[in-house]
Amino acid sequence: MQENDQGGFQPRDIAVALSLLTRLPLRLPDAAYARGAAAAWAYPLAGLVLGLISGLAGWAVAGIGAGLAGIVAIAVTVILSGAMHEDGLADVADGFWGGWDRDRRLEIMKDSSIGSYGTMALILGFAARWWALTTLFTAGHGLTAAVAVGVLSRAGMPVLMAALPNARAGGLSRSVGRPAPRIAAVAVAQALALAVAMAGWSAIVAAVVSAGAVAGLALIARAKIGGQTGDVLGASQQISEITCLAVFVAVWG
Repeated sequence: MQENDQGGFQPRDIAVALSLLTRLPLRLPDAAYARGAAAAWAYPLAGLVLGLISGLAGWAVAGIGAGLAGIVAIAVTVILSGAMHEDGLADVADGFWGGWDRDRRLEIMKDSSIGSYGTMALILGFAARWWALTTLFTAGHGLTAAVAVGVLSRAGMPVLMAALPNARAGGLSRSVGRPAPRIAAVAVAQALALAVAMAGWSAIVAAVVSAGAVAGLALIARAKIGGQTGDVLGASQQISEITCLAVFVAVWG
């Protein structure tokens, strides 16, 4: 798959990113999607929107209880994103550890049913996120963390797309294409700038720890299936979100 770097950076890419990564009711012409991975620089901006909406929703009910705020923030994120990243995490857990060879792993990941590995991954993932958000809303930093994490957790996706080959001959990730390195670099730089503006220099620590976790996933994905898929990208967002939240709890909790 050739790198997609057509036409530089276009404002409409933000709408494309929101259309791909959320369930917001956006109506775009087919031509807008032709840029494919060239629009990946805007993925962190889609995370900014999701983080802001979910964080505000949690903040609005934080007076009733921090635990409720955490649940509401997660629920709003899941609804607005269509649970696509959670689905990716579950599929990766089932496929990577439920299959004995590459072909079987990819087959399991494509199956719409969920297995025990995927179920446990979702339970543990939701528990970790709820614990972290509850702690952060208790400390008065829930909204700030939600926005910063929304941005940072979607910066690794373009990097994985650029760094790893597509593991499938088809699928969403292959249809979008692979971004040029400068597209991925802009996504990361933009995410860092926005996160630091929101959360201060602790966002740099969160970004470094998150990058290590995503790099670990990339190594496992290359060993297990020979590259990345849309499920791997979704799993990377979840892993990044959890690690960033954990760092913010360590700093502010």
